[in-house]
Amino acid sequence: MKEGKILVADDNKGILTALQILLQPVFSEVGILNNPNLLLTELAAHEYDLLLLDMNFKAGINTGNEGIYWLREVKKKYPEIEVVMITAYGDIGLAVKALKEGAADFVLKPWDNQKLVATLKAALRLRKSNIEISQLKNRESHLKNEALKYQPIIGIHSPAMKSVMQVVGKISGTDANVLITGENGTGKE
Repeated sequence: MKEGKILVADDNKGILTALQILLQPVFSEVGILNNPNLLLTELAAHEYDLLLLDMNFKAGINTGNEGIYWLREVKKKYPEIEVVMITAYGDIGLAVKALKEGAADFVLKPWDNQKLVATLKAALRLRKSNIEISQLKNRESHLKNEALKYQPIIGIHSPAMKSVMQVVGKISGTDANVLITGENGTGKE
């Protein structure tokens, strides 16, 4: 079953065509882009899960700095999108730099089709996991806030708690300081 939307950004139209043919049977949507200046506009117009981003767009320049620049810009505006970098001029230092800047992975051209698809599927799974984690954190935060709003006192009807509540009632109208002692975990808060 096809799932996930991917955008491929590369200045070589032959590579874009090859990647589009390779990825169309795998992903539900494959967008292609040969101009990195349109990258943020395209990401704003469509909700992509993944970005396969070339590191070098200008002929003769093989530093990878252009790809790193666009990686930073994408992650700044769309931190949830997973970015896989691709380049023909890679080295370990460049790969480490890309990963430190937020790339999910790094692929060298020419690529092995099966490895590239596996890498992109892993990046999609990572995106899904991050979304689930974010949703769970939001739900947990919401539940925690709700619990704090309506936090009942457990055991309020026990004789010990009735005694505590009588003392609280007596001192609540005063400016007296109160020291509460007891074992850890007994609910002194």
